[in-house]
Amino acid sequence: MYDALYARQSIEKKDSISVESQLEYCRYETHGEACMEYTDKGFSGKDTNRPGFEKMMNDIRAGKIKRVIVYKLDRISRSILDFANMMEIFQKYHVEFVSSTEKFDTSTPIGRAMLNICIVFAQLERETIQKRVTDAYYARCKRGFYMGGRIPYGYRLTNTVIDNIRTSMYEEIPEESKQLKLIYSMYADMDNSLGDIVRYLNEHRIKNLRGANWNTARISEMLRNPVYVQADIDVYQFFQSQGANIYNPASDFTGYNACYLYKGTVSNSRKQNDLSGKEIVLAPHKGFIPSKTWLACRQRCLNNRQSTKTCKPKNSWLAGKVKCGKCGYALIIRKAKTKWGRYFVCSQSGSCRAGCTGAGCTVYADVLEEYMFDVIRERLSEFSALKETVFGENRIACISGTEKEGMQVMSKKHIPKKIRLTQIEEEIEELLSKVSGASNVLMKYIDEKVSKLDAERKNLQEEIVTANATDTEGRLKQITNHVKIWETLSFEDRQSVVDTLIKVIRIADGHIEITWNI
Repeated sequence: MYDALYARQSIEKKDSISVESQLEYCRYETHGEACMEYTDKGFSGKDTNRPGFEKMMNDIRAGKIKRVIVYKLDRISRSILDFANMMEIFQKYHVEFVSSTEKFDTSTPIGRAMLNICIVFAQLERETIQKRVTDAYYARCKRGFYMGGRIPYGYRLTNTVIDNIRTSMYEEIPEESKQLKLIYSMYADMDNSLGDIVRYLNEHRIKNLRGANWNTARISEMLRNPVYVQADIDVYQFFQSQGANIYNPASDFTGYNACYLYKGTVSNSRKQNDLSGKEIVLAPHKGFIPSKTWLACRQRCLNNRQSTKTCKPKNSWLAGKVKCGKCGYALIIRKAKTKWGRYFVCSQSGSCRAGCTGAGCTVYADVLEEYMFDVIRERLSEFSALKETVFGENRIACISGTEKEGMQVMSKKHIPKKIRLTQIEEEIEELLSKVSGASNVLMKYIDEKVSKLDAERKNLQEEIVTANATDTEGRLKQITNHVKIWETLSFEDRQSVVDTLIKVIRIADGHIEITWNI
């Protein structure tokens, strides 16, 4: 039997002791007796998945080792549970444990107690270091530094300086960005599914310039990534509505920079489309996908509307839009051998995980479709009335290409108004949060301030509605024509109308709540 000398070093730093130096300290404890050395270089002490450590433990079980010597306790373990299991094996095979810099006598109760106390602090130190590294990572993220990882398709790395610190940023590769612009423009069209895009790229021999094959999963990942978007105030409002934590103020979203999306420090969701708790930071590089196109694609991804051509006849053209008003999950179609045939049920009804009791009422698909068709017609008639009010005798009858360019310029002029509108809403929310416990004087000030902000908000909303009315007219005219010939429309065309008009339909206890896109 011989002594085992164990040494570990996770990373090489100037202030850390090397494996060779640790072994030198350990050899002193052997007093020249035979020993075997076990080392792990580049491995953390957070667990025991280390080749050198595992070899030593196997030799202990084989009865070859009488004593284990380490430079310091945290070199062998930084986990209370792992250390306890290790010491149990040591005692089973009558192996002594020695720390050359921390004199422990494991043969006495006091010695074992001191050993356990030390390992508690070793684990605390490890967790403190992890927290410090995580905080530093997110601090650098929020400043727009390049944090490594796979370079997104469409970009290359280039050197830059941020806050007098050298780092890297993305730079557009025209050949690759041209392919991405095509993919985004195709998916923004409701007639194209992800499968259609892959087939188009393959049929036209449009090769991925990095050697990978086009597939729906890869394209879906690209469509969700905000690293391509020209982030303007509409993008800011989208992420705000999804519950994301936005680091930059609304005024910084000018439509030039793209965005970085980080998982955040508190988000527990594994859903790719769930943005609650995620971190959004403006990136230093320029985006190349217009916000309108990116948002249209991102909304389709959120609704999981990847393909409208694979829907079976038994499904409803409302499928994907109808949600349970209690748990928030989708209502799905079920068939029944009754005169109604189809009905909606909560996808989480009866689930042990969600524990949802359902929407609280029977939702027959035919009845809901008939009701929603009437609601859509009523909604469109309201917009027709609004259109006449806004334009009156000077209403634009048709829009030429030159006029469309003018509308785009007009839309850009209203960006500051949209930014100010977002700022007003945030200011009002902040003021209202201070109402609880406020004095009479402060309440009067808050009431006056909120009234002024609300008046400014209404004026801005009216100006924006007026500016967007021309573009809305063109879209609504096409949708209205579709509704007039509803009975002759295909299943896919009906879904396209619903996708354009409606964001979500929530049903609970007989109450229907509709969130509109326009």
